[in-house]
Amino acid sequence: MNSAAVPEAMRPASELEPGSRVPHKGRVLAWAAWDWGSAAFNAVMTTFVFTVYLTSNAFGGEDQASAVLGGALAIAGAAIALLAPVTGQRADAGGRRKLWLGVNTAAVALLTGLCFFVFPRPEFLLLGVTLIALGNVFFEFAGVNYNAMLAQVSTRRNIGKVSGFGWGMGYLGGIAALLIVLQLFVQPSFDWFGASTADSLNIRLVAVFSALWFFIFALPVLFAVPEPPWAKHGAGLGFLASYRLLVRRIRAIYKTSPHTIYFLLASAVFRDGLAAVFTFGGIIAAGTFGFELKEVIFFAIFGNVVAAVGAVLGGFLDDRVGPKRVIIGSLTGLLIAGSVILVLGNGNYSLFGMDWAGATTFWIFGLFLCLFVGPAQSSSRAYLARLAPHGESGELFGLYATTGRAVSFLAPALFTLCITVAAPLVAPGEAQRWGILGIMVVLLAGLLVLLPVKPPGTSETAVVPHA
Repeated sequence: MNSAAVPEAMRPASELEPGSRVPHKGRVLAWAAWDWGSAAFNAVMTTFVFTVYLTSNAFGGEDQASAVLGGALAIAGAAIALLAPVTGQRADAGGRRKLWLGVNTAAVALLTGLCFFVFPRPEFLLLGVTLIALGNVFFEFAGVNYNAMLAQVSTRRNIGKVSGFGWGMGYLGGIAALLIVLQLFVQPSFDWFGASTADSLNIRLVAVFSALWFFIFALPVLFAVPEPPWAKHGAGLGFLASYRLLVRRIRAIYKTSPHTIYFLLASAVFRDGLAAVFTFGGIIAAGTFGFELKEVIFFAIFGNVVAAVGAVLGGFLDDRVGPKRVIIGSLTGLLIAGSVILVLGNGNYSLFGMDWAGATTFWIFGLFLCLFVGPAQSSSRAYLARLAPHGESGELFGLYATTGRAVSFLAPALFTLCITVAAPLVAPGEAQRWGILGIMVVLLAGLLVLLPVKPPGTSETAVVPHA
């Protein structure tokens, strides 16, 4: 089926409501509160605190525990890639996005809270990694429905700003949650029962805190944003029938709006590079630039603030110049900042009679990296929401999750490869920074794939078959 063959009157509308509608600010705040709360799972549980606890010597040694955790997360990633599009499709059917957002969010909160029972002994390692892996699966499912709701709380005129506001809230929520965790549990400012390190009570209570934080801040969107007002055929489809429908719809999207598929592929590549900036940023700060743990945490806090500012500013630009230009500008900025860090390294230089230390290089250009990550992530979400046919956002964001998972090996693999190749060619301790080159290659590849993709305003909305 060719888009040109579809009569104008029969072509589907985007899910976004007309731009003349006045946006409901309360719904936007309620929607963004979910992003704020979700940071407790992302930043506290899976990045900085609980997974560090799980890979400590208390669970049988860092190497063994890390391998088990990595294996569990790999299985979780495969499950997400296989199931995300169908979970989005079935939530779209009958207009049940909010219901499934609530169910999946509650599942994440419950699994997070159960981490309290992961005592610091090797026999509890499997329980811990299973809870974290399952939490990741349900978190991604919730994220599919949450992202799909972007079209329900925004219009064509402000979708970039709303998406950027949500990303900014997520970054700031992570900072707030981390600071509370540090002050109450990890390095407590006063003596209370939650500060006890006996049986790692303080770290296990972090799980309870994170579960409550996420659940409480997820409630507003469930009360303030209504279910979508449409109902669709296919709500009663069986599981395998849902996959057959998914395949038919992907083919139809490719025939009637091929640039939607092209964008999914391009964004999968550059989003892997964006994720790697945060994944390996702290490692490079410590290994290449000699940052102590306290300095890494301080940099993480400042980096999240800068990323939040970048996401909000990028959202305003998105609505004015379009998401494609914002993404291209952000990826270009990332490539420039990353290249400077790679070239200068941890060396000391003299600039206009002033000393320039390696730590200064990383602080300045590392924060520039953070500044450009936020707009690229935010505009990528807004880009796809503009392309979604009416009532299809959930399924499309499920494909967004799947394509991202499918190439999530790229940046870590190239990061490792570049270090391995550089190791025998450079001085000891100098190889790690060449891993930056691997990340830059992924970002550049994503940029090049994105360049020929038509922006939303010039790309047809896909015509998709019903069940």
